Amino acid sequence: MATTRRAFGRDAWSIARTYWTSEEKWSAWGLLLAVVAINLGTVCTSVGINAWNRSFYNALQTFDVEQILRQLGIFFILGSLGIALSVFAVYFQQLLQLRWRRWLTQRYINAWLSNRAYYQLQLTDEVDNPDQRIAEDINQFTNYVLTLSLGLLTSLVTLGSFLFILWGLSGPADISLGKLGAVHIPGYLVWVALFYAGAGTWLTVKVGRPLVQLNLAGQRLEGDFRFSLARFRENAESVASYGGEPVELGIFQERLQNICKNFRMIMERQMRLNWLTQGYAQVALVFPLLVILPRYFAKQIGWGGLMQVASAFSYVYNSLSFIINRYPDIAAWQAATDRLTRFQEQLFELQAPASAQRQIVIRRRGHAVSIDNLDLELPDGTPLLRGIRFAPVRGEAVLITGPSGIGKSTLLRAMAGVWPFGRGEISVSERHSLFVPQRPYLPLGTLANALLYPPMARNGFPVDRLKSVLREVGLDGLVEELDVVDNWGQRLSLGEQQRLGFARVLLAAPALLFLDEATSGLDEPWEARLYSLLRSGSWQPTVISVGHRSTLLRLHDQVFDLTRFISLRGQVVLPLPSSLSTPVALAGSF
Repeated sequence: MATTRRAFGRDAWSIARTYWTSEEKWSAWGLLLAVVAINLGTVCTSVGINAWNRSFYNALQTFDVEQILRQLGIFFILGSLGIALSVFAVYFQQLLQLRWRRWLTQRYINAWLSNRAYYQLQLTDEVDNPDQRIAEDINQFTNYVLTLSLGLLTSLVTLGSFLFILWGLSGPADISLGKLGAVHIPGYLVWVALFYAGAGTWLTVKVGRPLVQLNLAGQRLEGDFRFSLARFRENAESVASYGGEPVELGIFQERLQNICKNFRMIMERQMRLNWLTQGYAQVALVFPLLVILPRYFAKQIGWGGLMQVASAFSYVYNSLSFIINRYPDIAAWQAATDRLTRFQEQLFELQAPASAQRQIVIRRRGHAVSIDNLDLELPDGTPLLRGIRFAPVRGEAVLITGPSGIGKSTLLRAMAGVWPFGRGEISVSERHSLFVPQRPYLPLGTLANALLYPPMARNGFPVDRLKSVLREVGLDGLVEELDVVDNWGQRLSLGEQQRLGFARVLLAAPALLFLDEATSGLDEPWEARLYSLLRSGSWQPTVISVGHRSTLLRLHDQVFDLTRFISLRGQVVLPLPSSLSTPVALAGSF
């Protein structure tokens, strides 16, 4: 358990320290000091109110009306000050949390997007629901760190202040041990409070410890459920066309059932914890009176002193009961810290230049693409392709073919710099290159934004040019909707999305173009027309395509067939139809 606590503390500090040593450190520390000072002010106010209890109740006991009115005025001042300090403490703490969450969220988002870490995490499946970790876990982490750390600090200061008061008020106790004599205990109320709170804390930790793993599992299950709902919404048309509602309903019910099952376990564990904490709190209401009554009956302390002791005792045991009262929050904080730590480890491992997962060297040189002795692997290290050598002529079109699963798209993604798993060297054009997937991504916003994605300066393309390129690719019906905001990914069919993808290519004019089944949703005439637009472009792009259609053969200069090769003295020669140009050579065998 000690090792676990040390690991948790190390992980929490690893996440937290980045902000407190960042470019915002001075404003962060300034806000933190302000919050600490305000919280210390509230402790001083509590000490003043505790002293007021003695004076006020003594005045009541002696029916001193003038003193009672004076004490009511003092209470108004102390109460107003306490209210103001409490309000400002919450405000500045929330402001600090907001700034911290914003900075930490931006840091994780930047790391998530850098070097396509989001894509690699999806391939390796090492981290579930990264969106949830960024949106929710960071918020929980910053909230719990500030709330719990400031609460702990306030509790410690309160404890020190009221232990001193309680020591002076409680007096000694003599406990008879029969023939052995008596034990003299100075400040016995302090020791009673320490024992009472210590026993309660030990029982709380013992009963509530399983909540950490239950909360961790609950966050994962909630993220899985939300992901399934969002995925269903994004693929609503496909589900509707298949009539797959019963299947989707089964998936939703299964994931919801898992959430409910885990939550029931949390409820049961929380109920046990509540039995303990609620009983502890109720007994604490009368416990200090019971232990001080002997001194009251012995007339060693007055009514005002009795109420002051009871108040001081309540502050002491509340301070000592910090873990008892906040254990559910501590458990949730540990769960959020664990999820963020795993996420951070994966993210920054992917950023390391010498990472074992990124051994494919991408070099920017030349005007086309060339591969020298490239090995491709699956994310788990399983070999996929070996010893690839590939160097098409600049300005030519090469078609990569083969049966499904052999690695066509993987090879294309490796050349585009998307697939990191393997080893070898790939040289790509120094000029702009572009990868077009089977279903182009269409961001939310206007049609013009979707057309110019990834961001190309709109000022560099007059509206007439945008309209003309839409007409060239057969999207005449959209030329007047450039400024219309819509969910274009759902509104447009696959064929229309692929046309829009080619419109982007015509605008971007890349020197090197990768097409992954980019015409699968088009009929053959339009497929031929779009390829002809590329081949007739003034920028003369090198085109590398993946596809299964036989009609693609006549649209390319060479074929790179991963299934049709023979070994010849260490070289693999891909045989081509006689109507095509010289075959592409590969080294090694697959």
